Amino acid sequence: MKGILARKIGMSRLICPETGRITAVTVLEAPEAKVLQVKTAAKDGYDAAVLASFERNKTRKNANKNFQFIQELKLDAEAGIKQGEGVGVGSMEGVSRVKITSTSKGKGFAGVIKRHNFSRGPETHGSHHHREPGSVGTCAKPARILKGKKMPGRMGGKQTTLRNVEVVQIDAAKNLIALKGAVPGAKNSLVFIREDV
Repeated sequence: MKGILARKIGMSRLICPETGRITAVTVLEAPEAKVLQVKTAAKDGYDAAVLASFERNKTRKNANKNFQFIQELKLDAEAGIKQGEGVGVGSMEGVSRVKITSTSKGKGFAGVIKRHNFSRGPETHGSHHHREPGSVGTCAKPARILKGKKMPGRMGGKQTTLRNVEVVQIDAAKNLIALKGAVPGAKNSLVFIREDV
């Protein structure tokens, strides 16, 4: 499996010269990531590589904490990646579909209309039910609010994974990769991109 660590730059659009069709893309910066550790099936029970990217300005006693983004990437047994090597955006050449994991934008505390798309109540004729969630409990049995009830709460700010995202363009010289459509997270958020198999 192929994978890279990236940072979201923002959205743009690409125009196909043959058809003139416009495609909305998200541009991500993926500088060369360092392989901190290689795990093997014989020693660790599975094959994987620990990638680290976006080095911090300050040096710390623990070398692993000098990086903003550390992620483990599962590998095939014959991948041939060695510790200390660099993995750049060029390694994604030939990959058409990817799976991306990022933290979605935090929206703060939200009510049920914004968070769960509830309908509002009547505004007139003496109604006091406008944006409230309505009845949430049960009767005497089981006399509690059931788990999973859609209620007001903190919205966004959670790890989100999108599958089957199309790779539109790769610019290895500038360490850029363009993915079709939107990618979860704010600008400068960290994104883990790997081949969707």
